[in-house]
Amino acid sequence: MQTPIRLSHLSHGGGCGCKLAPSVLQQLLSSHPTVSPYKQLLVGVETGDDAAVWELDKDNPSGTCIIATTDFFMPMVDDARDFGRIAATNAISDVYAMGGTPIMALAILGMPVDKIPPEMVRQILEGGAAVCEAAGIPIAGGHSIDSPEPIYGLAVIGTAVKSDIRRNADAKAGDALILTKALGVGIYSAAFKKGALSREAYDEFMATTTLLNRVGAKLAKDSAVHAMTDVTGFGLLGHALEMARGSNKKVTVKAAALPFLKDAARLTQEGFITGASGRNWKSYDTSVVLPDGTPDWQRQLLCDPQTSGGLLVSCAAERAGAILDTIQAAGYPAARIIGTVSDGKPQVVVEA
Repeated sequence: MQTPIRLSHLSHGGGCGCKLAPSVLQQLLSSHPTVSPYKQLLVGVETGDDAAVWELDKDNPSGTCIIATTDFFMPMVDDARDFGRIAATNAISDVYAMGGTPIMALAILGMPVDKIPPEMVRQILEGGAAVCEAAGIPIAGGHSIDSPEPIYGLAVIGTAVKSDIRRNADAKAGDALILTKALGVGIYSAAFKKGALSREAYDEFMATTTLLNRVGAKLAKDSAVHAMTDVTGFGLLGHALEMARGSNKKVTVKAAALPFLKDAARLTQEGFITGASGRNWKSYDTSVVLPDGTPDWQRQLLCDPQTSGGLLVSCAAERAGAILDTIQAAGYPAARIIGTVSDGKPQVVVEA
């Protein structure tokens, strides 16, 4: 009998845990100009934001902007269709995180054609197409190559009016921070790869990683929402730090308020962690302050790379409760107010 193909065992990493560490990426981009000569490029690489934004009509403050992003990675699950669904949801998220609405996508596909049968590749593509259909966009083309490890993702184009664009660098002192999804995806992925994830936990994992962050487009219509980003491969601390540095503000995260997947804490304590969480921590340098005596397993959770994670939203504190209600009512029951923004040294301070 033929041995079943385990997609998660055909790659050295999986999901957003494949991303380069923040410190490595920073080195690679160190020579990139911080000021763009293109005045219509409203968002580029300067603050490590989720997508690029180009203003089509610079003389019209209500004019249309184009949002462009790309995201792809290697499998973190074995079911081909599930892999396609996760990757597509994750890629589309970047448009929602900027406050935009996706309009179309292009597929990015790399497959070891000598190891994976065509039917399995077809299922990956079908999974991605199903998510795009749910988001109301076509896959209008793409590109494929023969590669040593399986890769799938999307380049996504979206639109938004200029006033709806939400960068990760516009958090204001006095803001509250809201996280829309539970943490622990990387932990679950590590447990899955070692055969230690229950069916119930796998279903929970799939439910969160295939939940589109479409609420971002709705939140961008609210002037009390100042900044947004999605929490992916750099972990909560990494993406919160990008917001702190970009906004030149101090971000405080309240550990007791954080939402986690049901088995995340137990699995972390049992040693199911990804290599990316350690690389993430080393990249934060001295810009993240943890409470004295924080156990290593709790630190691993805070650094855990998320794939298709939630939105981190910085909003006016007096509206935070109402905005949280809106998010939860839109289908994100795990959403919580998790911290604050204040004047001070750009860093992330975690409180118990």
